[in-house]
Amino acid sequence: MTYTETKLKGCFILEPTVFEDERGYFFESFNETKLTAILGYTPHFVQDNQSKSQFGVVRGLHLQAGDHAQAKLVRVVEGKVLDVAVDVRPGSPTFGQHVSVELSAENKKQLFVPRGFLHGFSVLSEHAVFFYKCDNNYHKESEDGVNPLDMELSIDWQIPSERMILSQKDQEAQSFEGLGLKLIS
Repeated sequence: MTYTETKLKGCFILEPTVFEDERGYFFESFNETKLTAILGYTPHFVQDNQSKSQFGVVRGLHLQAGDHAQAKLVRVVEGKVLDVAVDVRPGSPTFGQHVSVELSAENKKQLFVPRGFLHGFSVLSEHAVFFYKCDNNYHKESEDGVNPLDMELSIDWQIPSERMILSQKDQEAQSFEGLGLKLIS
């Protein structure tokens, strides 16, 4: 496995070693020992989630706050997405900055998103199956988020605006400035 730390400290792109032959391929999608060596600590994953979405769907930007914050290890099983992580750790030198990484069944890349980040993705293929491991259970009361089309963040989701599909919850989500005010108060 190779890895690259993004410009956001603690947020890593992971690329597995893939063994291919005439039968197909094999790769290790998770190895606790290797991930611990990369991160410098051992995340204890407690929940796996999977979703299927069609082209143009934008999911996010979501997070869980406080004691229920989640780190995530995300990947795509079918199709292709643009995965986005936004640093919202108070006091971080990269607060408000984001990274975008294309994850696909073909490239088999994964993104480790640490606690204290907003997370979302857009579907760039006809459909995509998205899979992620979480180090904390879902807790509805701790859920928060920012509208993925927030002008301050100015994320290029690589989907024409007229083809974007957002949930009502994401359309009505607060601005980045609103989240920031919550985090510093």
